Amino acid sequence: MPKSKPSFKKYIRLFWVLVSLPFLFLMFVLFLASKGFIGEELPTFEDLENPKSNLASEVLSNDLTIIGKYYIQNRTNIHYYDLSPNLINALKATEDIRFENHSGIDLRGLIRVVFKAGSAGGGSTLTQQLAKNLFHEKPKSKMDRVIQKIQEWIISVQLERRYTKEEILAMYLNTVEFSSNAFGIKSATQTYFAKTPDSLNIQESAVLVGMLQAPTKFNPARNPKNSLARRNIVLSQMNKYNFINDHEFDSIKALPTKLNYQMEDHNFGLATYFREVLRTELLSWCKEHINNATGKPYNLYTDGLKIYTTINSKMQRYAEEAMREHMKEIQKKFNEHWKGKAQPWDEHPEIVTDGMKKTDRYIAMKAAKASQKEIDKAFKTKVKMTVFTWNGEVDTMLSPLDSLKYYKKFLQCGFMSMDPISGAVRAWVGGNDYRYFKYDHVKEGKRQVGSTFKPFLYTLAMQEGYSPCYKIPNVKVTFDLPTGETWSPDNADGKYGGMLTLKEGLAESVNCVSAYLMKQFGPQAMIDIVRRMGVTSPIDAVPAICLGTPDVSVYEMVGAYSTFANKGVWTEPTYLMRIEDKNGNVLQDFVPRKVEAVNEETAFLMLNLMQGVVQYGTGARLRGQYKMSNAIAGKTGTTQNQSDGWFMGITPDLVSGCWVGAEDRIVHFRTLELGQGARTALPIWALYMQKVYADKELNLSKREFTPPAEKLSVELNCDKYVQPGSGGEGTFDKDNF
Repeated sequence: MPKSKPSFKKYIRLFWVLVSLPFLFLMFVLFLASKGFIGEELPTFEDLENPKSNLASEVLSNDLTIIGKYYIQNRTNIHYYDLSPNLINALKATEDIRFENHSGIDLRGLIRVVFKAGSAGGGSTLTQQLAKNLFHEKPKSKMDRVIQKIQEWIISVQLERRYTKEEILAMYLNTVEFSSNAFGIKSATQTYFAKTPDSLNIQESAVLVGMLQAPTKFNPARNPKNSLARRNIVLSQMNKYNFINDHEFDSIKALPTKLNYQMEDHNFGLATYFREVLRTELLSWCKEHINNATGKPYNLYTDGLKIYTTINSKMQRYAEEAMREHMKEIQKKFNEHWKGKAQPWDEHPEIVTDGMKKTDRYIAMKAAKASQKEIDKAFKTKVKMTVFTWNGEVDTMLSPLDSLKYYKKFLQCGFMSMDPISGAVRAWVGGNDYRYFKYDHVKEGKRQVGSTFKPFLYTLAMQEGYSPCYKIPNVKVTFDLPTGETWSPDNADGKYGGMLTLKEGLAESVNCVSAYLMKQFGPQAMIDIVRRMGVTSPIDAVPAICLGTPDVSVYEMVGAYSTFANKGVWTEPTYLMRIEDKNGNVLQDFVPRKVEAVNEETAFLMLNLMQGVVQYGTGARLRGQYKMSNAIAGKTGTTQNQSDGWFMGITPDLVSGCWVGAEDRIVHFRTLELGQGARTALPIWALYMQKVYADKELNLSKREFTPPAEKLSVELNCDKYVQPGSGGEGTFDKDNF
């Protein structure tokens, strides 16, 4: 009996079994992956709610401008409402046009991946790409990629269940890389266009979305042709899906890409010196504070802290502009002053040889056991290098030794400005350019302060009942030193004789008047009052401190001078307001220390004394050259051989101080006319204040200094004043007061 042929139905069943097997197998694999039996361990619900990514910590000014970041990856998260609709449209058109309609998995892409065993790639939805960006390392093989792809589907479904479409889009754009050390859309828009994501136009959005395929290849700064071609493909996709019409497409496609490329880097941007000083302090803060989410100390570079500072971005910009304007001019004068064969270090060549020994090149060659002859030869051999100039960087050929000498001749600057009432530091300029000169001259650097130290001695006199009108003979004063020697300071102008009021003595910075007061009160009394006004630098108890021999920082001096504008209360200069975590929770608020250093009358009398400096003394160019007519108290300072130039300026709302000098004290102007603080430092203060006052949005007043509520116990009108012991009562003529 012949065998019966299989029925047609059996073939049909066999066909469906064969068709179903891949899907059954896929479901089985999905089950195993979901249970964690194959591939990487799937994220927990907590992982999905708090995806791990390195977040940059941001430094914000008091006007809420980001002035810097600390990071391993330059990434800052944003929300959907921070995104431009142009960006969203470009992203959907190019990466996932069915994004609004799927549940995390694109069926067409799924079938393609299954039948081609993952070799075809593609088919990933934005949700799957987000899953990949958040949770997976690079696969080691094709099979690893297939398993990873399956896990992405599972994670994608979980993401779609727990987040809205808007949240997924924002999360995706927060995780992607855009080359040039820009991670996430916020950093990318700042880097390439100096914008925020909500202000991107159509073509800018197309450029950034185009980079997602290959960030380096389509980097508009490095590969502009590739970027332009890719941008136009994105625009074509937007036109295809009706996000832009034909006319818009044709018009925009013809436009060039306009970049405002500003790579975010620690060496660039506002307040670079300030940010580095702050970074050191923040690292210490992080070590002492535990992140409850990790159980470990906070990480400044990955935990996305928000660091709110007192710096005002506008005032900081004005301070940096003022510094550059004047330092460019003063450096030109300095170079002309030393033009010729003579060099500042001719009598002290050791500053060059010592400087050479501190360089990385010298240290490396010594470590490699190079001979001194080999080292000398290397330092005299010209090499290609880029050098700093006030007109921009210059590529040149210089020997390392000539380069060292070139930089030794640069004058440097330290400038700080603060609100004397709150103690808030508004501007901080630590040097010429952080890329080339790393040393901070505001807080780290300490230099002889010269005559800017004299007001602290005059403060003692005011506190003891002296009047600004009190007259002192302009004669030499001699001190007997513990060594058995004597010391008798000279006046800078070599002129003596006659009587000078204290106001005249301070205005003209007469050394004999300061010596007279030092004889009355002694060094220790001066040190004591300086300590109450926030100066912590070492000070020897010797008579010479009356002329400003101590080395003190700009930071300390500005804080001390603020005491006069704050009715005798020293307020610690403060630049940290608060620190928040990435979610906006306040971790710490910072409140400055306050000390009642001198009484209110003494502070006001000192302002009166220092107003004389500006009215007719060494700071008079503020009235003449700079046409400043508002209430200003100040003091210039110049140290021996013009190595350091200072100016401290006080207004009711702002106290600022400036130092100018070279890295080595032996490098200086050879004449007092050129090297005095009134010419080197005062102009920076003046230019800064002009810019600040010109900006009406800052609302800086030009009011007068406020006198004490109670009547003064001394006379300020010197025409009415009667010297003690001359027949009058007390320190003034009461009948005429």
